[in-house]
Amino acid sequence: MQKPQTVEEIALAHKLSLEDLEHIRKILGRDPNVVEIGIFSAMWSEHCSYKSSKKYLRGFPVSAPWVIQGPGENAGVIDIGDGYAAVFKMESHNHPSFIEPYQGAATGVGGILRDVFTMGARPVAGLNSIRFANIEGNSETAKKHRYLLRGVVAGIGGYGNCMGVPTVGGETSFEDCYAGNNLVNAFTLGLAKADEIFYGKAEGIGNPVMYVGSKTGRDGLGGAVMSSASFDDDSASKRPTVQVGDPFTEKLLLEACLELFKADLIVGIQDMGAAGLTSSSFEMAGRSGSGMIMHLDKVPAREEGMTPYDFMLSESQERMLICAKKGCEQAIIDIFEKWELDVAVIGEVTDTGNMELFWHGEKCAEIPVQPVSEEAPVLDRPIAKPKYLETVADVKMDKNISNQEAYDALMSDIEVVDKSWIYSQYDSMVQTNTIKGPGSLDASVIRVKETGRAIAMSSDCNTRFCYINPKLGAAAAVMQSGRNVATSGARPLAITDNLNFGNPQNPEVMWQFKECCEGIKDACLALNTPVTGGNVSLYNETNGVSIFPTPTICMVGVNADANKVLPSKLLGDGNALYIIGDTKSEFGGSLYMKKFYGVVGGVHPEVDFTKEMKLWDLIIKANEKSLLKSAKDIGVGGLAVSLSKMACIGGKGVDVKVELKESNDLFSETLSRAIVEVTPHNVKEFEALANEIGIKVYRVGTVGGDKIKINDIEADLTNVSKVYFNRFKEVVEQDL
Repeated sequence: MQKPQTVEEIALAHKLSLEDLEHIRKILGRDPNVVEIGIFSAMWSEHCSYKSSKKYLRGFPVSAPWVIQGPGENAGVIDIGDGYAAVFKMESHNHPSFIEPYQGAATGVGGILRDVFTMGARPVAGLNSIRFANIEGNSETAKKHRYLLRGVVAGIGGYGNCMGVPTVGGETSFEDCYAGNNLVNAFTLGLAKADEIFYGKAEGIGNPVMYVGSKTGRDGLGGAVMSSASFDDDSASKRPTVQVGDPFTEKLLLEACLELFKADLIVGIQDMGAAGLTSSSFEMAGRSGSGMIMHLDKVPAREEGMTPYDFMLSESQERMLICAKKGCEQAIIDIFEKWELDVAVIGEVTDTGNMELFWHGEKCAEIPVQPVSEEAPVLDRPIAKPKYLETVADVKMDKNISNQEAYDALMSDIEVVDKSWIYSQYDSMVQTNTIKGPGSLDASVIRVKETGRAIAMSSDCNTRFCYINPKLGAAAAVMQSGRNVATSGARPLAITDNLNFGNPQNPEVMWQFKECCEGIKDACLALNTPVTGGNVSLYNETNGVSIFPTPTICMVGVNADANKVLPSKLLGDGNALYIIGDTKSEFGGSLYMKKFYGVVGGVHPEVDFTKEMKLWDLIIKANEKSLLKSAKDIGVGGLAVSLSKMACIGGKGVDVKVELKESNDLFSETLSRAIVEVTPHNVKEFEALANEIGIKVYRVGTVGGDKIKINDIEADLTNVSKVYFNRFKEVVEQDL
């Protein structure tokens, strides 16, 4: 007969340390039972408590006159003018998507949609940032990641399309460091009246606590704890902790919640995300300093024989917790039953400050609310500058590679080519507000029909930059996402982030994290783009190998006139082409270096926030004056690649001659640069505006013809376009 487990053994099995257990005993004044251990384990997991990262997140700038809600709620909120607000956030579903790519990605989209509509906003746009190992060739890793990519894309498309929310853009990149941990970061933006935002709070003694949405099953049990650990060769055994999503139920839940918000029936509402009923109830009570009673036997159940432990830790999808106004219960029940959703009164708000859980009339757990949320361990983990940084800059670029050879190789690189195989699986036009959708380069843009304004958004992170210099790489990610928004004609206003890193128990990973946070802080302060919230995903490590630091930044900006959204494709024969900003011989972290020298190394390009802000100002002001036809930032692959993308998408050739210090600077990835297209009669006014702002611009050539000519590079536009638009499909489908 098996010996009963001790409290210590149960705690350790739940990834709690013995120090944590002593802390819990002090909070409770006694030994915890299994339900209470499960609750503490979930709430004090890395995924829910941010215990390793909280120390460094505290320095972020979070306020500005246009910020309505910063970090700490389900999503961030900014004022976008005319009485409207944009509600947005980004979150990861990395671990689940590696184990079960379709459901992992689908439920990631479902979770971030709920975070937005629980604030009272209708979701109107989605982005995603997905990262994999190299998918080319016949290695086991390449085959595995083609499978993961296909599953993730199907999951994102399947869920978003069923919800009727357009996926308007995103980014995809490939590095060997993601071999054991692909990344899936999902972003949603919603619209609401600025004075009609709802918050996740439970207050008012005696107010009823109500459960709405799908029934609770055992799916996702331990998901928050699973996402707070590294992978190993046995990770397939973690499959049961991946939730299963139902977008049709979520669509009903969305419409029911939006109907609920129109009536004055509730005090607060919270999505049941990671750690399910545990996190939603503790967070709602914790924000208000309240207590709560919940009768777990009243929670709608999907399976037989479920226990209080199961109900508190299930991560079944499509569920919400509501704090209702007393006396409004029946009106709320009527709304949710009309939409054919489960609804039940399961408890009430108290003034005890405790979470009291009952099972068929008997108390099965009692925990003070505040200590669970406020006394989670805040770890000051050891940090150490990574050893690889001692030699990362030592790259001799001494090969004799012609620009033509380099161009042909880079334009067919899997990171450069068009990803229509991915985005054609997403409905990007539903809701009929998409102005600039996937594949059109730089930011994605939607119209706000009610006001005539436009919202631009862009997700960016060059993980190679972050590897060679985490601080500058993270700052560059903020700059790039802002530059993409600015090149659409919108003023960048705020970011949400998704900080993806390796194992925090590795001092070198924590040093990378600290440095990236410093870089984000510096950039957001200098560029006046506060952080409205985000997500931290740690333990992206398999068998001791961590991913490169990947702080994905999603910038949101506003254009006052939806009729003045700048495209990023070439439009008119005979138009002048300008480069904004100086080009230097900066190849650190570049695709050129990776492709031809096989290393991620070198010196990070210079970061200059003043130059960056001037570039934004010039493009935004020139666009307001209708001086520009198109604009695109110069990013991966440098000038030659960025200009060729504009040519392929616009179906127009170019003839460009640019003076450079070194011939191959055509592929340099110097920051704070952009290409703009100007009609001949606007040339003088554009140059005068640049002079007034104090930024250098260089007229380098014209649009037109059927060739791409850039200095000593010459290629047939048709041939380049064929590779650009077809290559990705050939690679990703090669073993189907």
